[in-house]
Amino acid sequence: MATFTDRTPDNVPGRYYIDCTCIDCQQCRVMAHDLFARNEDTGLSFVRRQPQTEDEILLAEEALEACATTSIGNDGA
Repeated sequence: MATFTDRTPDNVPGRYYIDCTCIDCQQCRVMAHDLFARNEDTGLSFVRRQPQTEDEILLAEEALEACATTSIGNDGA
């Protein structure tokens, strides 16, 4: 389970975030490329934009469920 206090600094503020347990598997970026991006320097994914619509929220939740390392959280502020 993702830990809010361990989130990467690249995440935009909001409910969804990725923490430092990310292994750069690309799954979230493949599933929701408008919401997730990769920091080329660290090799870690981050939330580039918080979901706004019901469809985007569904995509973010699907990416969260598919994350092999449970590095995506949805309890941010």
